[in-house]
Amino acid sequence: MTSMAQAQDAQADDQAPERDVIIVTATLRAADVQDIPIAVTAVSPADLDRQNVQDIRTLSSITPSFNLQSSQTETQGTSIRIRGVGTTGNNTGLESSVGVFIDGVYQSRPGIALGDLLDLERLEILRGPQGTLFGRNTSAGALNITTRRPNLTKVEAFANASIGNLDYYGIQAGASVPLVQDTLGVRVSGAYRKRDGIIDSSVTGAESGNRDRYLLRGQLLWEPSPDVSIRIVGDYAKSDENCCTAVIIRETELVALNAFQLYGLPFNGVRDFGRNAVVNRLSSDNGYNNDSEQWGVSGELKWDLGPAQLTYIGSYRRFEAASDQDDFVGLNVYNVGNSPFEAFPNFPSSGGTNKVMTHELRFQGSAFNDAVDWLVGAYYSDEKIDEIQAMTLGPDYQAYASTVLAPLLGNNLAFLGPNPLFALTRLAKVRGFPAYASPLNTGVNANGSFGVNRFTQDAESFSVFTHNVINFTDNISLTLGARYVDETKDGAFDQIAGSSNACATISGGFNNIIANLTSAPFGLPAATAQALASAGLGLTCFPFATQANLPASTVLPLPREYALRFKDDELTYTVQLAYNSNNGFLAYAGFSHGFKSGGFNLDPAASAGGADPRFDSEKVDAYEAGVKTTLANGKITANLALFHMDMSDFQVLEFTGVQFQTFNVAGAKSTGAELEVVGRFDPYITVNFAATYADARYPNNCGRGITGAALATVLTLCGSQLTNAPKWSGVTGITYDGPLNSSGWGMLANVNVNYSGARRTSTTPRETSGQPLPFDVQENYFKINARLGFTTPDERFTFEIWGTNLSDEITRGITANTPLRGGAGTRSRIAFLDEPRTYGITLRAKY
Repeated sequence: MTSMAQAQDAQADDQAPERDVIIVTATLRAADVQDIPIAVTAVSPADLDRQNVQDIRTLSSITPSFNLQSSQTETQGTSIRIRGVGTTGNNTGLESSVGVFIDGVYQSRPGIALGDLLDLERLEILRGPQGTLFGRNTSAGALNITTRRPNLTKVEAFANASIGNLDYYGIQAGASVPLVQDTLGVRVSGAYRKRDGIIDSSVTGAESGNRDRYLLRGQLLWEPSPDVSIRIVGDYAKSDENCCTAVIIRETELVALNAFQLYGLPFNGVRDFGRNAVVNRLSSDNGYNNDSEQWGVSGELKWDLGPAQLTYIGSYRRFEAASDQDDFVGLNVYNVGNSPFEAFPNFPSSGGTNKVMTHELRFQGSAFNDAVDWLVGAYYSDEKIDEIQAMTLGPDYQAYASTVLAPLLGNNLAFLGPNPLFALTRLAKVRGFPAYASPLNTGVNANGSFGVNRFTQDAESFSVFTHNVINFTDNISLTLGARYVDETKDGAFDQIAGSSNACATISGGFNNIIANLTSAPFGLPAATAQALASAGLGLTCFPFATQANLPASTVLPLPREYALRFKDDELTYTVQLAYNSNNGFLAYAGFSHGFKSGGFNLDPAASAGGADPRFDSEKVDAYEAGVKTTLANGKITANLALFHMDMSDFQVLEFTGVQFQTFNVAGAKSTGAELEVVGRFDPYITVNFAATYADARYPNNCGRGITGAALATVLTLCGSQLTNAPKWSGVTGITYDGPLNSSGWGMLANVNVNYSGARRTSTTPRETSGQPLPFDVQENYFKINARLGFTTPDERFTFEIWGTNLSDEITRGITANTPLRGGAGTRSRIAFLDEPRTYGITLRAKY
């Protein structure tokens, strides 16, 4: 696919030049981007700088088919979408539909790849299934990122420094030095960024959405002969940030009832809240600590054996993350984080560790007088996840629970009795109910109860693959590729610690509670009494006790410990026919079958009541046809792609406001077209335009094959758009990159406009009753970026002024229900907001 880099990086002369030839490795072979029969956008470092793209979060400002959103935590809750298709979830058990590869090494989760795009050679965005060549979990597409290699012939160096609003400052620097001319060289680079948060808590003053991170990378390149190249890359990155929080966009009905005040809480549960009420204020009681640390090393061997070329890539990466998560109530009702570990320092800290080892071996060459370009290979990866989740009930829990239930129970309070979890003792006194109406009352405060859960997963993946291009003539070729994948995952869940006096008290008197409910004045049937007592006990103990520690007669929605295995295999393949005129015209059509592994929902609620925490693998059948053209003697490139993707067992992680549930929806589809045009009619002026139409949605019968309690939730999806999948999106811009005047100074001026059509922002569009969810749809919007720069005559120094989202559009990235804030029957809603306006200056130097 055409890149803006094709025209913008060319050296100007007296005539409007032909396009630059952009070499990409999207097919694991070096080839002109205009000569490969797949939809791929090649992005140069200059493109990234012009749009102020510092990491993959904002790549949508360059290509409209790409979308990235984060919720709750960036390390776990980051979702990448291409053509409207991606995996939504805040769970390390789910893997992305869009694979990210840096120097040929798979990054096992999108959150691992959120570091700075530092010292790059190029970035390729591949659209559609890429599993035949790129291995694991690329059913929607792939990002192929290549860093700049050491220069073996001369010394290179660069440094960039930026400052901006929100107290932003950032530094990037690097150098390449040949140690032995033409044989051995090193390259080192680093980046540091810091910025204030974009949202502040109105309760604690804590900020969210800040930046505080750095990245270091070192490389060694050895070419002992023209036939052998060995490259070793090591990197280390660390972040200490707060992410991600939400604002309340629809308040609970409890505010109008003054229910919070009744139980000694602020009248609306918090002080000022909401982006619309008080600019960049939110209702939050907890911090949003989202720290991460990672390091990795990889080695690449390329050896020309004559008849074939050997490539080996091996890697090891370790990623650690710790995060605090809020209850989205605006009070300290419960939190997920480190709070219990202050009293129990011997416990492992709350967070997760991800360790991945990969090996890939490829042989490729040509045969039959270059009539066949063949490639065969094998791939192995071993990923180990070890995650600790701690949940603690906060000091506001008792009063909050009374607030939520007060308007709901009415005269039924005597029927239900004061459950310690909901602190109904106090509620009973306020309402004047007599003591005998408290069969579940133990007088034990549930505040401070906690549970510590541990999840482990060991995933092994092995595959063998081949990718072959058969050249029937100089113009017609057929591509045949296949990969056999075998995946095995061993998952386990253990509750390693917990403390709940309320749970212990009520479970000890479980039989007495049933006796009270079946006696006067209640006189309930035994089955009803059993169900009520079990519900009360389950809610009191969840998630602070295992089923083994409770009465044998109970039937409770409690998490069950497990040690299970998931295993699957699949044959993915691709077939493509292409016609290349070798004179600026390429037409192609093809079919691909892709695969994304299933696995485990690593959440305590996933095994509640003995439910199976596993979910199935996702598959996709994709059809694509396109043309790539070079017109007007290379001044214009215009590329068009038509696509249809048909997914089966589509993986969905739904946040109900209380828990995350995983579903395999029977089907989902994405059908559309992509157009990219770059024109350069003047030696210094480039105009670019890109548009995507993607109708990505669930079919009307998406509930087929779903049974049980999940069916009601899945049926709400049927017929609706996929999450964050606008039908229309586009990017257009104009760039001047040439002389300022006859003195030799250069000037860069760029304006870029991004458009997004209306898109759904939550996983489900409506309640199970059919009522549409409020604030689900983010209406269409435009965002404008601009940059103005001046370069010294020797081209060593550049000064730039830049701004992004200049009109400061406030847009919602992800929205969700918060039933814990409002209680049953209310529709309190929260939203995670996109980046606001940013602006600043940058100074660049190079040698």
